[in-house]
Amino acid sequence: MKAKIVTALLLLTLIMTGCKKFMDINDNPSYPQNAKAEILLAPIIFHMANGYAQDQTIMNKFNQSIMGASADDASKVWERHGFRLQSDVGGVMWRMVYFNHGRNLANMIRDAVENEKYEYAAIGYAVKAWGYQMLTDYHGPVIMKEALRDQLSFEYDDQKDVYAQVRVWCDSALYYMDQKSPLDYSANLSSEKGDNLFRGDMEKWRKFVYGIRALQYIHLVNKPDFKSKYADSVLYYVNQSLASNDDDAAVKFLGDKAETSSVVGPLYGVYTSTYYSRAGQPIVSYLSGGLRGTVTAPSRVASDPRLLRMINRNLDNTADTVFSGALPNVTNSATIIPSVLGKIVGGVYEGKFIFRDKVDFPLMTYAQLQLVKSEALFIKGSLPEAYEAYLNAIRSHMTFVNKYINTNAETAISEAQIKSYLTSSEIPQTSADLMLSDIMGQKYIVQWGWGGLEQWCDLRKYNYDTNIFKQYQSLSGSGLQYQAYCYRVRPRYNSEYAWNAKELDKWGALDPYYVTKPTWFVTKDN
Repeated sequence: MKAKIVTALLLLTLIMTGCKKFMDINDNPSYPQNAKAEILLAPIIFHMANGYAQDQTIMNKFNQSIMGASADDASKVWERHGFRLQSDVGGVMWRMVYFNHGRNLANMIRDAVENEKYEYAAIGYAVKAWGYQMLTDYHGPVIMKEALRDQLSFEYDDQKDVYAQVRVWCDSALYYMDQKSPLDYSANLSSEKGDNLFRGDMEKWRKFVYGIRALQYIHLVNKPDFKSKYADSVLYYVNQSLASNDDDAAVKFLGDKAETSSVVGPLYGVYTSTYYSRAGQPIVSYLSGGLRGTVTAPSRVASDPRLLRMINRNLDNTADTVFSGALPNVTNSATIIPSVLGKIVGGVYEGKFIFRDKVDFPLMTYAQLQLVKSEALFIKGSLPEAYEAYLNAIRSHMTFVNKYINTNAETAISEAQIKSYLTSSEIPQTSADLMLSDIMGQKYIVQWGWGGLEQWCDLRKYNYDTNIFKQYQSLSGSGLQYQAYCYRVRPRYNSEYAWNAKELDKWGALDPYYVTKPTWFVTKDN
């Protein structure tokens, strides 16, 4: 009996030893627990585009930039500045920050710091800063200090505190950019399995980080000391940021199949739904003489050469170039108003502008930041400099649009067309004639299709003022789900309303009207 017991103990020891060796996967290259930074980077950058692009379908409806052509209320509820009950629609960036990035990003940064892979550490902190900036601008208060802890409920941090921490992470990114890695990682960073944003160009990452800071500060126009304090910060960081269209931050896609398509391309499928795929009337009007003039719908080609290259003409029109845009909270005609994806040829969408498979998806552009600069200078009263940045933005966006044309069917915007537009009645001809609505109208055009969150920040910080956003369709009464415009999206339903309701109640997020409460950056509170 004693021999059997000894034998059993020996077997148990062998089994436990084997289990330990199997479970001790950090020491076993066949089962790596802590993946290397080089492996983690590409999917992390993909999810920057994926998370943002999917939630942008919701922001587009608040912005009226791209809306639906469906009688289904699930399509129109967002256009009424409401939300879908018990649904995770609109919660993809939440998942991006806490899951898709989450521990993957934390592990990438840890491996990079511990093993002196400083480029990866810098990129990791830049991505973290960008992700939390996007998340708080979208939701308001979010989980920050307690994020990724092993617990069942999590406390939220107010937006002011998240803004401050984003600046700290920006500084961390800049710190590691100044360090020299002992090994050369340039081959991996420049490959398709590496850095699909800047291909390892650390100076462009540095400019991207400065751009995050500039965009953060331009949100604070309602603070009492914006003109005397924050405006100068905007100008400083814009001047340190993207220097030309060549610096644009855009995630790269091969586009040869659904898995490698741009996140807004036909193959990827986000915009194939009639819920999310019709260009709104504001962008059609802005491109058809509505920046300073009056537009009669349907629109025909005006002086702005971007219209033909960004927007599809009416589907039922063959004799004339006619454009119609979707209106909020109505059943728009899917047989007249075309999809942003263009015509269907051979059973598939041919794509249009950025909505094609084999093109980059922008996250930040030079033209956008030039208008941020113009806006800050205008508020400071520096009109000649504001006017210069404003014209510079228009020119650079014309070049941006040319990058996205279908060269088999479209011609690039010419220098003659640019000059004609800049001397048209849509453009103030002197700095003294420049208005804030000119700047923000151009910014609406420049951000259309990809910059939905920043556009929503613009609308919110100016409280949806149609004197500033001249083509925005005013809503009131039954046109608004909760009798007010939306200023925040509720946190992701399944992770928060199902599991973290006590914390939500503390912030008032169980009240449906929570979405109409202005976030901190909109208020006058410092």
